[in-house]
Amino acid sequence: MSDNLFICQLTDLDDPGSRGFSVDLDGTVIEGFIVLRDGEFFAYQNKCPHTGSPLDWVEHQFLDLDLAHIQCAVHDARFDIETGLCISGPCPGASLNKLNFEQRDEALYLKPTGATQSVKP
Repeated sequence: MSDNLFICQLTDLDDPGSRGFSVDLDGTVIEGFIVLRDGEFFAYQNKCPHTGSPLDWVEHQFLDLDLAHIQCAVHDARFDIETGLCISGPCPGASLNKLNFEQRDEALYLKPTGATQSVKP
């Protein structure tokens, strides 16, 4: 079984803010992103459920201008930060894929297995 994989330091994120990451899990590259809002972290795969395209067009920018929703740069779909549910755009009712992670010391790590979750620092 693989060990948990480093995503970022807690200080790499503003609140609210987002940060993309890419990790290699046993030869499979996982592209994802972390969102920090109101002291709580959320992790998702960087893949729009509409076409499979990456959500960001600027590095680490996954939130809309109001920092209220996750935004797909390709189709302008908006997703709820806490649930990943599409609330507007071409894929209403679809959801982003949550990623499993944990906070350890002052960093976040991707968990290869286990339940999806969000954590408070």
